Order: sequence, then C-alpha cells, then structure tokens
Amino acid sequence: MKLKVCGMRDSQNIRELTMLKPDYIGFIFYSASPRNVGEVLSRSVLQEIPSEVKKVGVFVNPSLHEIKWQIKTYGLDVIQLHGEETPEFTAEVKALGIEVIKAFSIGNEDFDASQLEPYKKHVDFFLFDTRSKLKGGSGEAFDWSRLKDYDNEVPFFLSGGLSLKNIGNLKELKGLNIHAIDVNSRFEISPGMKDLEMIKELKTKI
Repeated sequence: MKLKVCGMRDSQNIRELTMLKPDYIGFIFYSASPRNVGEVLSRSVLQEIPSEVKKVGVFVNPSLHEIKWQIKTYGLDVIQLHGEETPEFTAEVKALGIEVIKAFSIGNEDFDASQLEPYKKHVDFFLFDTRSKLKGGSGEAFDWSRLKDYDNEVPFFLSGGLSLKNIGNLKELKGLNIHAIDVNSRFEISPGMKDLEMIKELKTKI
C-alpha cells in the first residue's frame, strides 16, 4: 500500500519529508484551505524532489488554464480534482497526458457508487474522503463500510481522518482495491507542517 502525504507548504518540512520517501506529496491549490500553497511554495524545492516521489497538485473546481500553468510552474506529476468537476472536464485534464485522481466526498448517507461510472475512463484513481466544507483536511474519518459496494474497477486513495490510532482498522477493508492512503491533518504540528516522527511511525504500520 502506497502513502500520500498531503497539504505541504513549508520548504524545509518538504525537504525532510522527501527524505522519508512517501510515494506522493500533495500540494493544495485552493484559496479556502489553510494549507493553500499560495505564494509560499518554492519552485526550486519541488525541483529537488526525486522522480520516485510524485508531486500531486490538489485543485477544487479549477480552470484548465490554471492546471496547465501549475503543471508548467511546479512540474506536477499528478492532478487531483477535489471539487464538483464534471466527467467532461476530467477528460480534458486527462488529455494533458498526466495522471488524474478524482475525489469524491462521503457523508453520513449511503454512498451512491453509480456516480463514479462516467468518470472511470478518464481517471487513473479515485479518492474517497470525508465530506467537509473545506473539501478535505477535516481530521474526521467517514464510515468505511460505505465502500462495501465499490466494484474495485478503479484503484483508489483512502483519505479522511486517517491516524496512527485507526490505521490498524484498514484490515476491515480487505479485498478492496486500495492503491494508497492519504494523510494530512492528523499528522500535523500546525496546518501545513507535518510531524515527521509520526510519518516515520506510520510507514512502519502500512
């Protein structure tokens, strides 16, 4: 199982995290998020990240122009669409020749897996996260049993409130096509600043 650490902003923290070799590092390009990279993200620091650690740009209802610009500026390897992007827009992003993750938020009601169908041919992965006003980073986990009817056709990232305390419960999802776990706020000292000792411990558990 692979590891994505999301919501990175600080240059030194990024360098130190890179040394732990997560499979993915996520950078949030969404102004409403407390982890928005804004103007603080260092292009040179991202250029230092080795190719085996993929750089993920996380966007919420962006324009295609914005995505193209950030790919060019930061050398992003993967685009994560975390808003209400349509299948048609998702296809346009995929046509750029880049890996695409499409996120879906899960609340208290039953999850309607049929909504995934029109996206399947346009994505490399899905991501399932807890529904929140800030589109992620809530620190709350959703009821994983809501994925019981998922057909496993497209591998997915599991996100939302993952922590050292509940990571052992992943055994409940045995048989599901989990490509990676996606961690964020439960592994932070402050928004955007990760606790690297906690990340080290996590890597021993997955």
